[in-house]
Amino acid sequence: MAAFRCYDFAHPDRFGIGAGFTTTPAGALRIVHGEDSIRQAIVMLLSTSPGERVMRPHYGCDLRRLVFQPADATTAGLAVHAVRTALRRYEPRIELLRVDAGPAPDHDAALLIEVDYRIRTTGRIESLAYLFHLGVPTR
Repeated sequence: MAAFRCYDFAHPDRFGIGAGFTTTPAGALRIVHGEDSIRQAIVMLLSTSPGERVMRPHYGCDLRRLVFQPADATTAGLAVHAVRTALRRYEPRIELLRVDAGPAPDHDAALLIEVDYRIRTTGRIESLAYLFHLGVPTR
């Protein structure tokens, strides 16, 4: 597991700060290892739209095409499909157990996307909650 490593990426909804890579006190990019690197890779994948990465134009998740949709069951189903497709294609280190989405309880125009996965090398089951903001309030 020590062979896995990834740059530490701060998602604004998760940490309350702007999105982007985090740095060490010395100013270098912070790197996470092991199971934390898998979680970071998933957050980066879900936060990246296809076409954003120059050398990997197909890498990413199609969530942003839903940004102006209402937070309803149809949009949640499309989000589940987009997340499931991206994780199966780009994250071979995990076995996807469950992807679910629905209106976020404390946010007027957002989906709460929940992902349960098993890390293939250790068998450990992990969960990730990802808040995706939409442009159309439902209330």
